[in-house]
Amino acid sequence: MKTYICILSLFSSLLMSCSRDILDRTIFIPDENNPELPAYTEWGYNSFGAFFERNVLVSTHDIIPCKVVYENNMLSFSLIGQLRQYSWSSHAFEKTTLTFSFPLSEVKTIEDLSILHDTKIDLAEHTIVDMRIENIPAYTLDVLSGEIHFRRFQLLRVDGMLNRIILSGTFDLRFIRNEMPESISLGRFDIGLTERDFLSY
Repeated sequence: MKTYICILSLFSSLLMSCSRDILDRTIFIPDENNPELPAYTEWGYNSFGAFFERNVLVSTHDIIPCKVVYENNMLSFSLIGQLRQYSWSSHAFEKTTLTFSFPLSEVKTIEDLSILHDTKIDLAEHTIVDMRIENIPAYTLDVLSGEIHFRRFQLLRVDGMLNRIILSGTFDLRFIRNEMPESISLGRFDIGLTERDFLSY
């Protein structure tokens, strides 16, 4: 009987660790019209994607796709992935971080991010958008127009305990870089955030 209970307990532990692992993975479901990008979803698939001019910025399996920091009444929402740059002869893949920073009412816990539910942020007003591409110094985009829309906030509970929150939404922007207009378009994200991915101070 003791052996049976030990085996059952071990099986339950393995199942719980597996389900946590599944929830942490990035799931890429291709968009019907733009298969290089993930489809827009609201299931916490840990995915995001956008066109950066003719290149593609997407989440990957080996990089945590999002970090959120709240400091001095400013929220910084960072999407971290891979910029796939295409040329006639080859493809280059570079780790890239796109950060949207904007003023927000006090956020102390990850659950307080519920304030973002169905919130639209005008990226040309009171917002800083930074881009960091691997091996290139970070730079702040001179935004002409754009919007990030946090369409949905959800709580995910497992066995009655908060496991993570899910933030889903869309974004696009036009900006000046090297005195030329550029754009990030058709952006979408579906991110599961845990306490490990959130910092408030």
